[in-house]
Amino acid sequence: MRRIQFIELHEQPWFPPTLRNEITDALQCGSELLKAYAPISVLLQRALDASGSRSVVDLCSGSGGPWLGLSRKLRRDTTAYRIWLTDIFPNRVAFENVKAASANSIEFYETSVDAMKVPTELAGFRTMFSSFHHFPPSHARAILQNAVNAKQGIGIFEITSRRASAVGMMFLWSLTPFGFAPTTRPFRWSRLLYTYLLPLIPLVLLFDGVVSCLRTYRTQELRGLIEEMGTTEYLWETGEQSGIFGALPITYLIGYPREGSPAGLRPHS
Repeated sequence: MRRIQFIELHEQPWFPPTLRNEITDALQCGSELLKAYAPISVLLQRALDASGSRSVVDLCSGSGGPWLGLSRKLRRDTTAYRIWLTDIFPNRVAFENVKAASANSIEFYETSVDAMKVPTELAGFRTMFSSFHHFPPSHARAILQNAVNAKQGIGIFEITSRRASAVGMMFLWSLTPFGFAPTTRPFRWSRLLYTYLLPLIPLVLLFDGVVSCLRTYRTQELRGLIEEMGTTEYLWETGEQSGIFGALPITYLIGYPREGSPAGLRPHS
């Protein structure tokens, strides 16, 4: 199955902001309930140790991504990690809720952040969860190159894939709002409206979920992006980590400056 660069509805500038926030809230709720990215906590810890970073800058955070759960799994031997949530369309209410739930260990950047042009004041190991596939190859390389230019580590993690099993899972995923809409916080009457009476949330989740699978880069394609960049000052690793569902591994790409730690992750060659 070839990669298809199509559009996801909720990432478009013309998509209604209120409905976009409902979609990202649904994605956040599902991610937290299923602990979808919990299996990469050890891998992420190794990457942070190897890069020597005590700060994390999460790009394309949506409504907070998996960080509320992941932040509790990361080892904190001395000082706590400083975690920043960012997005090109910041969901301030959702970010504030995550910050409060984390006892202020997670912060957020209030203004729009372009993953290809991260502000210089946002220094730290960069992460992207279920969002790298949004970008065509030229933009994907620009995201990686921006991290290299800033001498910051970066970790890309994708639970979607161009597998029939992953596409099939999106049909089940789109049904989750029917079960969790009333208990998702913050509570909104509009969420009930767009779930039960006018089911735009499930329909957009289904459409965007299938498109996400068709757009996701495979490991060999991620390697190709790195090779096209021609970076020699970074150590890179690509692979697949077993996920919570056996047939749905998490694809990852991790890179950090060579001066980070020679005993860190295995370099891609």
